[in-house]
Amino acid sequence: MTTSELPIAGPREAAPVTRYLCTPREDLITALLGCTMMIGLQTDAWAHANIIDTIESFFTPWHAMLYGGFTALAAWTFWLALRRRSSTPRWWRDGWPAGYALGALGAVGFMAGGLADLAWHTIFGIEASLEIAFSPSHLLLAFSAILLLSSPARSWWATGQGGVRAAAGVVSLALATVFATAILTPLSAFASTVPTRAYEEVTGSPTYTAAALGIGAYLLSTVVLAVPLLLAHRRRATPGTATGIVAAVGLFPCLMYELPADLTAAAAGALAGAALADLAMFRLDAVRGRHALLRLPIAGALLAALVWSGHLLGLHLAAGLRWPAELITGTVVITMVVAVTLGCLAQAPESENRAERFTAN
Repeated sequence: MTTSELPIAGPREAAPVTRYLCTPREDLITALLGCTMMIGLQTDAWAHANIIDTIESFFTPWHAMLYGGFTALAAWTFWLALRRRSSTPRWWRDGWPAGYALGALGAVGFMAGGLADLAWHTIFGIEASLEIAFSPSHLLLAFSAILLLSSPARSWWATGQGGVRAAAGVVSLALATVFATAILTPLSAFASTVPTRAYEEVTGSPTYTAAALGIGAYLLSTVVLAVPLLLAHRRRATPGTATGIVAAVGLFPCLMYELPADLTAAAAGALAGAALADLAMFRLDAVRGRHALLRLPIAGALLAALVWSGHLLGLHLAAGLRWPAELITGTVVITMVVAVTLGCLAQAPESENRAERFTAN
């Protein structure tokens, strides 16, 4: 039996089923092909933000980059199962490496979404502004891309290995998070400079409404960052996970809007905070262990506190914060509460922790 096969027990009356595993190199190739899709998405977002008036067709260079990257990644994903057709006759059902069956489903969904997007543009024209986020074809593309791009992350979780496989998993998780949030860019804290604007203490005033929406953007962005981090951190502390996710999500609107000074400084501050969070989580695991009490809630609190403190500090250095102290500090605190709550929900039950500790011993 090769190291790329793992026998698992099927139903009592059935024979054992062989579960295939990708090699770390194969996962890395998948992640790198996913980066080509990311480049296409980034250039398409830039075009929509900066030269939308000149876009009159579905057939654009940036769409070619996006769908070209998708074609390469989808072909590679299907090849990983197709090459086992001699030993696994029903390769379309049983030949997928661990983590890649959902990726194949995502490839089919993305193809359907692309055709739907072509039909949508033909009938209704090219979207602009907020309509981009809520186009049904774009929603299908985003969901399908998440399934496709996250295959190396699921492969990483299936093995629990580090090294190249972990690096591919982190890249995969970051790319999937960006595709999940690209359509939410107007609602992202990384695309907002609201804390640098004057605030009037008049309920219902334009600045009051803007501040309320700005705090909502921080809350939504906290969920976006914390969910994939906690999914990965629940399995093991891997340096660079928070940094990779924050870098991908934070830099996307900066590049989309051609690197404005305030957004770029805020993203840099958030990235520095994410790096500190990574170091703190890794160190805490080394000291307290993987089954320590409140491990995931603490990780969520560290992420929110350090990332958003760095983000607000970057905004202040670049443009000056004009929110009152209550809003500034309260934003950090309430995002910590949200992240801690998510950490509590993700925390394994104590009975499961005891079972894992017993198995490890």
